[in-house]
Amino acid sequence: MKKVFIRTFGCQMNVYDSDRIIDVLKDDNFVETTSRPDDADIIIFNTCSVREKAQEKVFSDLGRVRHLKSLNPELIIGVGGCVASQEGPEIIRRAPYVDVVFGPQTLHRLPKLIYQNRLTGKSQIDISFPEIEKFDKLPMPTPEKCTAFVSVMEGCSKYCSFCVVPYTRGEEISRPFEEVLIELAGLSKQGVKEVTFLGQNVNAYNGLDQNKKLINFPRLLDFSASIPGIDRIRFTTSHPKEFGPELITAFEKIDKLVDHVHLPVQSGSDQILRLMKRGYSCDEYELIIKKLRKVRPNISIGSDFIVGFPGETDHDFQCTLALIEKVKFDTSFSFMYSPRPGTPASDLPNQIPVEVKKSRLQALQNALNRYRNEKSMAMLNTVEEVLVEGSSVKGNGEIFGRTSNNRVVNFSGPSSLIGTMEKVRITKILSNSLRATRLVKNAA
Repeated sequence: MKKVFIRTFGCQMNVYDSDRIIDVLKDDNFVETTSRPDDADIIIFNTCSVREKAQEKVFSDLGRVRHLKSLNPELIIGVGGCVASQEGPEIIRRAPYVDVVFGPQTLHRLPKLIYQNRLTGKSQIDISFPEIEKFDKLPMPTPEKCTAFVSVMEGCSKYCSFCVVPYTRGEEISRPFEEVLIELAGLSKQGVKEVTFLGQNVNAYNGLDQNKKLINFPRLLDFSASIPGIDRIRFTTSHPKEFGPELITAFEKIDKLVDHVHLPVQSGSDQILRLMKRGYSCDEYELIIKKLRKVRPNISIGSDFIVGFPGETDHDFQCTLALIEKVKFDTSFSFMYSPRPGTPASDLPNQIPVEVKKSRLQALQNALNRYRNEKSMAMLNTVEEVLVEGSSVKGNGEIFGRTSNNRVVNFSGPSSLIGTMEKVRITKILSNSLRATRLVKNAA
């Protein structure tokens, strides 16, 4: 049996895609996974192009495995993901020892690409956008845990001025409604208790049912909640522009929806939001949060921030800090702006010096960490229900689970509890996790 090594970069969509690459190769009856590239018969770099110098990172990684090709001439080296979509033939030009290059929408064709490479001895490239074909061809997922990602749509049609996703993953395409439900039912039969719906703008989902009727995202959530065995539903990443009243009502009516929403705002300045082409104002964003908290008072709000966008003044940045103080975000991802080739923002004037961006990023993260810590401390001594996901990475007979508001909790307990919902009392607050004691059921 052949062994595959996959290195994954980027977001949850890429993590999902890497899992599906494994499923596709397993379905072709010749793969098991390995954590060592020097043991592998197939090496795949599943790439992300969101961050600066992503392309150079790929070529650097490829250089580190080039020597393995001389040791094993049958070794297959592949590059997938968004950098593959962007660079395409350039990858082969700079690294001719790469055998296959494929995009996010063509990962299901990987076995065929490998076969053609072996047959012809020539590098194979497929970075096309064949609409929904990917999901039609993928085998049923084979999850190894009690949680699973479910991609319900691909691509993005928002064309934010800083973002490469529409160019690397294509326009928004929603999976057929029944296909999503069938996948959910299959996952439930395999013991999955929690699913996370994925999409670049997941709440823009509009899938057709068998009668060609459009099913929007709130209705998808409603139907999904009726599937036995699925106890929790999460989704990421959502867009404020499509976070309408029906979706807010879903949080009021659907108990299986967790107490957590990741809703990227990017900036607290209306001027910067206009330059970013985000399509909403800060007031509109704040109103969404207020409505969510009205129906779910304990909901945890996560977000994304970009500092140092072209033209961002000190006043603009102070507006972002003011928004953080108003909303008091729980978890967030924050980045310095980096121009991505081919995006409108890369040509904007008034690029911000790196030193200024670094200073603003530090101030922003300090503010975000302060409110995260406050929310963590508020959980001390509370009783939380966690879904036990596996053994703790630290061992010592501990297991870990995740709260509804997306906090990782470690506590003592047998591995037989994996896949169950357990009540625990939070006893200690750590920087990236919580510690707890299990509340034994039916204790005297």
